[in-house]
Amino acid sequence: MRIGVQLSYAGGFKEAAEQVVELERVGIDVVAVAEAYSFDAVSQLGYLAAKTSRVELVSGVVPIYTRTPALLAMTAAGLDFVSDGRFRLGIGTSGPQVVEGFHGVPFDAPLGRTREVVEICRAVWRRERVRYDGKHYQLPLPADRGTGLGKPLRLINHPVREAIPISIASLGPKNVELTAEIADGWQPVFFYPERAAEVWGDALKAGAAKRNPTLGPLDIMAGASLAIGDDVEDRLAWAKPQLALYIGGMGARTRNFYHNLATRYGFGEVADRIQELYLSGRKTEAINAVPDELVRHTSLIGPRGLVAERIAAYAEAGVTTLLAGPLAKDPGEAVRFVAELRELAPA
Repeated sequence: MRIGVQLSYAGGFKEAAEQVVELERVGIDVVAVAEAYSFDAVSQLGYLAAKTSRVELVSGVVPIYTRTPALLAMTAAGLDFVSDGRFRLGIGTSGPQVVEGFHGVPFDAPLGRTREVVEICRAVWRRERVRYDGKHYQLPLPADRGTGLGKPLRLINHPVREAIPISIASLGPKNVELTAEIADGWQPVFFYPERAAEVWGDALKAGAAKRNPTLGPLDIMAGASLAIGDDVEDRLAWAKPQLALYIGGMGARTRNFYHNLATRYGFGEVADRIQELYLSGRKTEAINAVPDELVRHTSLIGPRGLVAERIAAYAEAGVTTLLAGPLAKDPGEAVRFVAELRELAPA
């Protein structure tokens, strides 16, 4: 099992990079940089490429709506170049809250756009003269929709790799099925190992049945809050604000993917209550409404023995990469937590 960290998109930029340098020394395999409506992920990934030498760098994730497919491919090729072949492109649809609310771009056809983005990126990395006639993207633009002067182009530079790995963050059954079919990796959020098969098993099997064998096994990259020790029970509360934000406020009342996930996990009434409180501005009450049970089953918080049991549950559920989010009092404690996680996880 690979071990990595998921950087907070609200954290200090340079401070986080210095911590990653130290975490690389204790043996992490991968670091993921999120992007929502803070600093962009690409700037920090480029900075990390210069500061590190071994760890894989992952965008975790960039929304497909905010960049053209060709720009996503160019950016990934550039990051792969400056990191000497250590970059993985993590993409996702995000949701209407970010895509429409912050970027002003219609959130439409997530499945179709995801498939087309992946196909175009791979063609760009192969340095093909990209001719693509998709439902959502056409390269070059048809003459009757533009000047008619466009012609197929290929990337000027030679990428370090012509097959940069692509991971997709997905939650809904159809999107997870698509991920299992076309992606190198899957980045689910709030992963509940004991209920993963019930929630996603059929979708993963359906996608795997259509998967090109050349892609190899799907790398399941699950994130989890992390705190290891006999005195870390208070860290359960530290994890609740993020759960409350996503379940309660990351989307409209009738269109919130994280609320839907909590419901599929069996926390429907609780999710409704969190959403009601959050959308009415009662955020503290929404945070307090997040049950300890949900936090415990979607995190790695507790004594070493308990965390070892939780790691085994993630492995049993098929997780191949654990992305930890340390809930630490200081950078030193964060590094200690991750080092202990590295010791406890199977090689």
